[in-house]
Amino acid sequence: MAHSRTAKKRVRQNVQHRARNRWRLVTMREAIKELNDKIAHGTPAEAGELFKKVSRIIDRTASNGIIHKNQASRRKSRLAARLKAKSKAA
Repeated sequence: MAHSRTAKKRVRQNVQHRARNRWRLVTMREAIKELNDKIAHGTPAEAGELFKKVSRIIDRTASNGIIHKNQASRRKSRLAARLKAKSKAA
Protein backbone atom coordinates (compact mmCIF):
# COMPACT_ATOMS: atom_id res chain seq x y z
CA MET A 1 0.00 0.00 0.00
CA ALA A 2 1.25 3.45 -0.87
CA HIS A 3 2.10 5.66 2.10
CA SER A 4 3.38 8.95 0.74
CA ARG A 5 1.13 11.55 -0.80
CA THR A 6 2.85 11.33 -4.19
CA ALA A 7 2.67 7.54 -4.22
CA LYS A 8 -1.08 7.68 -3.53
CA LYS A 9 -1.51 10.19 -6.35
CA ARG A 10 0.48 7.97 -8.72
CA VAL A 11 -1.82 5.04 -7.86
CA ARG A 12 -4.88 7.17 -8.68
CA GLN A 13 -3.33 8.30 -11.96
CA ASN A 14 -2.42 4.75 -12.93
CA VAL A 15 -6.01 3.62 -12.42
CA GLN A 16 -7.28 6.44 -14.65
CA HIS A 17 -4.68 5.84 -17.34
CA ARG A 18 -5.26 2.09 -17.34
CA ALA A 19 -9.02 2.62 -17.73
CA ARG A 20 -8.50 5.11 -20.56
CA ASN A 21 -6.05 2.80 -22.35
CA ARG A 22 -8.44 -0.15 -22.05
CA TRP A 23 -11.24 2.01 -23.50
CA ARG A 24 -9.06 3.02 -26.45
CA LEU A 25 -8.06 -0.58 -27.12
CA VAL A 26 -11.66 -1.83 -26.96
CA THR A 27 -12.80 1.02 -29.23
CA MET A 28 -10.15 0.09 -31.78
CA ARG A 29 -11.08 -3.60 -31.70
CA GLU A 30 -14.78 -2.82 -32.08
CA ALA A 31 -14.03 -0.59 -35.08
CA ILE A 32 -11.98 -3.36 -36.69
CA LYS A 33 -14.79 -5.87 -36.11
CA GLU A 34 -17.27 -3.46 -37.66
CA LEU A 35 -15.01 -3.02 -40.69
CA ASN A 36 -14.57 -6.79 -41.11
CA ASP A 37 -18.34 -7.16 -41.01
CA LYS A 38 -18.76 -4.39 -43.59
CA ILE A 39 -16.15 -6.03 -45.84
CA ALA A 40 -17.96 -9.36 -45.60
CA HIS A 41 -21.54 -8.14 -45.97
CA GLY A 42 -21.45 -4.55 -47.29
CA THR A 43 -20.49 -2.83 -50.49
CA PRO A 44 -16.84 -2.05 -51.25
CA ALA A 45 -17.63 1.68 -51.27
CA GLU A 46 -19.08 1.58 -47.74
CA ALA A 47 -16.16 -0.53 -46.55
CA GLY A 48 -13.69 1.90 -48.13
CA GLU A 49 -15.18 4.85 -46.25
CA LEU A 50 -15.14 2.90 -43.00
CA PHE A 51 -11.54 1.83 -43.64
CA LYS A 52 -10.44 5.48 -43.55
CA LYS A 53 -12.08 5.98 -40.17
CA VAL A 54 -10.67 2.74 -38.76
CA SER A 55 -7.18 3.66 -40.00
CA ARG A 56 -7.35 6.92 -38.07
CA ILE A 57 -8.49 5.08 -34.95
CA ILE A 58 -5.62 2.58 -35.27
CA ASP A 59 -3.08 5.37 -35.82
CA ARG A 60 -4.39 7.30 -32.82
CA THR A 61 -4.15 4.19 -30.66
CA ALA A 62 -0.54 3.69 -31.75
CA SER A 63 0.36 7.35 -31.22
CA ASN A 64 -0.87 7.09 -27.64
CA GLY A 65 1.46 4.15 -27.08
CA ILE A 66 -1.28 1.61 -26.49
CA ILE A 67 -0.15 -0.54 -29.39
CA HIS A 68 3.21 -0.52 -31.16
CA LYS A 69 3.48 1.42 -34.41
CA ASN A 70 4.46 -1.75 -36.27
CA GLN A 71 1.37 -3.52 -34.97
CA ALA A 72 -0.75 -0.61 -36.19
CA SER A 73 0.88 -0.80 -39.60
CA ARG A 74 0.35 -4.56 -39.77
CA ARG A 75 -3.32 -4.28 -38.82
CA LYS A 76 -3.97 -1.59 -41.42
CA SER A 77 -2.12 -3.56 -44.07
CA ARG A 78 -4.16 -6.70 -43.44
CA LEU A 79 -7.42 -4.77 -43.47
CA ALA A 80 -6.44 -3.06 -46.72
CA ALA A 81 -5.61 -6.44 -48.29
CA ARG A 82 -9.02 -7.81 -47.28
CA LEU A 83 -10.72 -4.72 -48.68
CA LYS A 84 -8.80 -4.99 -51.94
CA ALA A 85 -9.67 -8.68 -52.31
CA LYS A 86 -13.34 -7.88 -51.71
CA SER A 87 -13.23 -5.06 -54.28
CA LYS A 88 -11.70 -7.36 -56.89
CA ALA A 89 -14.29 -10.07 -56.24
CA ALA A 90 -17.18 -7.62 -56.58
